[in-house]
Amino acid sequence: MVTRSMNRRDAVSRLLRDRGDALVVTGLGSPTYDVHAAGDHDANFYLWGAMGGAALVGLGVALAQPERRVIVITGDGEQLMAMGSLATIGVAAPPNLDVFVLDNEHYGETGMQASHTSRGVDLAAAADACGFVEVATLWDLDDVDPVANRRVHAASTGPALTVLKISDESPPRSLPIRDAVFLKNRFRAHLGLAPN
Repeated sequence: MVTRSMNRRDAVSRLLRDRGDALVVTGLGSPTYDVHAAGDHDANFYLWGAMGGAALVGLGVALAQPERRVIVITGDGEQLMAMGSLATIGVAAPPNLDVFVLDNEHYGETGMQASHTSRGVDLAAAADACGFVEVATLWDLDDVDPVANRRVHAASTGPALTVLKISDESPPRSLPIRDAVFLKNRFRAHLGLAPN
């Protein structure tokens, strides 16, 4: 059970406050709402219906754009659904990929049932076992800034995963456009690629 936790919107806002030219991939539901609330950006790629896909989409972007920092912001429920993605990322070892898991220990999109992390499943330990070069679990908002600054501005030698223990509050939704083709083409245009 979460005994200390941070406000999700404040945590995401701090993660993205000084993002530079980082590309951001969001998991469906609350991570998308939180990233959008922090400020819509052409370099944000919001996933609307790909439960379990955020980390692997982030991996694909990181491999395709090796000169850019790629930040994945997802939830504990989505990352639990895609545990195998941690192994794939660990083997691929992209140095420019950072996965941040917003962990409220609940499945927020399906009714706030307790998730496996509330029963002791440790996503940071799983990422460590899969070969991530840096893992952490943060409980306090003041710990977010140093991690965000280091991850965005310092060179890395492999993928990193940080679990942010957030409160189980449900702030009002901040909804970006839901047109998947528009979002894909906006993201491609930001990268200098033609729409398709």
